[in-house]
Amino acid sequence: MENSIFKTITGILMILVCSCGGTTKETKDPLALFNQIDKEAAPNTLTKREQKNGWQLLFDGTNTTGWHGYNLTGIPDCWTIEDGSLTMNTTGGAESQDIITDKSYRSFAFYAEFKVTEGANSGIIFQIAEDTLYKFPYETGPEFQVIDTENWPDPLEEWQICGANYAMHPPMVKPYKPVGEWNQALIVVNGDDVTFILNGEITVQYTKNSPEWIELRNSGKWSDYPDYGKYDEGHISLQNHGTKVWYRNVKLKEL
Repeated sequence: MENSIFKTITGILMILVCSCGGTTKETKDPLALFNQIDKEAAPNTLTKREQKNGWQLLFDGTNTTGWHGYNLTGIPDCWTIEDGSLTMNTTGGAESQDIITDKSYRSFAFYAEFKVTEGANSGIIFQIAEDTLYKFPYETGPEFQVIDTENWPDPLEEWQICGANYAMHPPMVKPYKPVGEWNQALIVVNGDDVTFILNGEITVQYTKNSPEWIELRNSGKWSDYPDYGKYDEGHISLQNHGTKVWYRNVKLKEL
């Protein structure tokens, strides 16, 4: 009798362990995380399903709570809210003041929708160290490239195309939408494993600190930036490159 009860309890525990393991795997799968976002819901809101799945709203379309300028205490004047979107009012294409999250994150899924104007350039940068040692977030953090690929005036390297890991990994596919249409971007950082998704397709996957990653970092642009990729936990930034890009529906889930 006791042996039978023991076997029954053991079986139940094994089912629970397997069930929990399956859930963990699903919630960290990049495409599954992308599909947790309700693309038909009103922008800058959280559905009950998204809340149940652990998503947080980082921008509600009306204020900049939870954000500040890099190495600043408030939001720089070059950023504004327009039609429920975060956007820039600078022109000329020069690197300007980026905004970053107040909080730092280690493993996470970050979702945002963006829309570019003709010839626009921006990016979503993460694992950023905020320190006066640095002038810009890109000195420490990798970047999901946001750019008007089709109308950029100069030839682009493959690692400059929209959806790339800027100056590191070219996009495996190019599902970006044209000027004036909203794109859906997801960055998933699960320990050292990083995935970029653009409009439902995986554009980049890499493992930080792998031999391939180290070789790319040391042989290209980032050889002049010794602290690029140094930090595993950091802020997330929306880049102001002096051209107009809109961001909305900004959400995050900690993994």
